[in-house]
Amino acid sequence: MREQPHTGHPSAQPPAQHLPVLYAQVLDGLRVIENGTYLDGTFGRGGHAGGVLRLLGPQGRLLVMDKDPEAIAVAERDFAPDPRVAIFRGSFADLLAWPETAGGLDGVLFDLGVSSPQLDVAERGFSFGKDGPLDMRMDPESGVSAAQWLATASDAEIADVLWHYGEERASRKIARAIVAQREKTPLTRTAQLAELINQVVPRGKDKSNPATRSFQAIRIHINRELADLEAGLEAAVARLKPGGRLAVISFHSLEDRIVKQYFNKLAKAPPGNRRMPVESGFVPTLELIGGAIKADEAELAANPRSRSAVLRVAQKVGVR
Repeated sequence: MREQPHTGHPSAQPPAQHLPVLYAQVLDGLRVIENGTYLDGTFGRGGHAGGVLRLLGPQGRLLVMDKDPEAIAVAERDFAPDPRVAIFRGSFADLLAWPETAGGLDGVLFDLGVSSPQLDVAERGFSFGKDGPLDMRMDPESGVSAAQWLATASDAEIADVLWHYGEERASRKIARAIVAQREKTPLTRTAQLAELINQVVPRGKDKSNPATRSFQAIRIHINRELADLEAGLEAAVARLKPGGRLAVISFHSLEDRIVKQYFNKLAKAPPGNRRMPVESGFVPTLELIGGAIKADEAELAANPRSRSAVLRVAQKVGVR
């Protein structure tokens, strides 16, 4: 991690207990300029945002967003005193609706999935390893909880979610078990659901918890994560200035596939068909900056959760 002179508010730094994934690689990818305007669409606990802020000069601007009210509370406490910072509670899918982004952005970061603080707090209901209310909402004040959805969804709908968002091979078997169980006792706790899945699906050779894929799938569905990602990518590119960069950290193949395909669609000409006439030349909107970036051995040793992280960076065509 490269050292940079501190120019921001003293408290606007990555908390010592929080290790933002691919920290140095994100800052290198964004290529922060002192007077630029940058958006962190997934503030979390401010690890990456603090790094960007340290690189900004007095005329720089940092915009931070998050759906999670607890994350926004941290941002208000630690970052709001800095006049260069603006804070907005909401999904990055709606970044076009935030007037602060209308002037254009020099860089955008999306750090996808559930954050470490969300996983570590049992009451949020994200972890099958810690008993808590079966919630899983990133914004606990909006939408239906996982418990509410599982109480009413059909077995076919549950199986579809588990298969498409978790790639769970036993999706139908698990869905039938959930529907049968809720007729006896409502599923309201994470431990209940995890135990049920463990009874239905035996632990495999890789020793991972059989509930892993199902919890991931339900969380993605409850929070509309993939739909928000698609909308957020389009909004970010629309707001990027020429020469601005978009950096996205994904944690599973579904997310990374969407990011990779979207970047390629805007950066590479579609394959030609020799039997069809070429109607018009392809004009790229993005330029790919390297390929998939992953954590090195040192980071993996310090932060095991970084093992599945993949960073992709693209630059909007043009000179800033």
